[in-house]
Amino acid sequence: MSRALKDKILELKKERQAIILAHYYQIPEIQEIADAVGDSYNLSKIAQGCSEKMVMFCGVRFMAESAKILSPEKTILLPAANAGCPMADMAAYEDLIELQREHPNAVTVSYINSSTEVKAISDVCVTSSSATKIIENLNKDEIIFLPDKNLGGYIAEQFPNKKFIFWNGYCVVHSRISPEDILKMKDKIKDIVVLVHPECEAPVRKLADFIGSTGEIIKYATESPSKNFLIVTEEGVIHQLKKHSPDKNFYVPGEGMTCVNMKKTTLKNVYEGLLNMENQIEIDEEIRVKAYNALNNMHKLSR
Repeated sequence: MSRALKDKILELKKERQAIILAHYYQIPEIQEIADAVGDSYNLSKIAQGCSEKMVMFCGVRFMAESAKILSPEKTILLPAANAGCPMADMAAYEDLIELQREHPNAVTVSYINSSTEVKAISDVCVTSSSATKIIENLNKDEIIFLPDKNLGGYIAEQFPNKKFIFWNGYCVVHSRISPEDILKMKDKIKDIVVLVHPECEAPVRKLADFIGSTGEIIKYATESPSKNFLIVTEEGVIHQLKKHSPDKNFYVPGEGMTCVNMKKTTLKNVYEGLLNMENQIEIDEEIRVKAYNALNNMHKLSR
């Protein structure tokens, strides 16, 4: 069934002159039909630079919205309409406005894992891989950082002279991992290398051999001479890790790290989305332009 459906998708993709993009956390079947697999911002840049006018973005809503912000002239489809991000939903537009009033001298830095409305009233967006460089290049020492307090805390550790005001947001997947989960695996496999995403809480980060974005974790594991790795991020990334390094062993902490929203996209969703042009991302132009400025500032300040 899935083989026949895959063939139908590829045929329809060609007919629609579309490109299929998939985040690292998507199920293996989705990653295998994608023209490109990556993290959210890099996929948005691919969508912006490709010749195709239709983009099937297999991820969650804020990712597809970011692609639309950068490419308003293109049709951006989200295969699973109800694939959201709890962390992004934790940051409300009205509450951010109030916080900005309380800190009029602060610059607002929003993680790309945020809504279009929040991006529109932010000074700059960051990714987990670009955040340190961007904060370094900011000419202000008071920073509102949202929505992820854990990523914010990781960055703040590197800038003790700057004042950070953190939003009380977090990733429900990364935050559920405890230091005990890591220590159990270290006891079980003595030479295991611990690779941790900065969305994890500080006690977990302290046990890491390496802290980095999803793409950086893949790069580190691929280039490392080590054999055994504990992957402390959403376990969908293991599909790419095994493709890059089939002779290495990859483990997950605790009972696993699965984002239910990332796993909502199915081959059926992708096929029906292409067939019926369903779930098109639409953004008010005034809001889009403001959000674009925050993303454009990210590009400028990450140099």
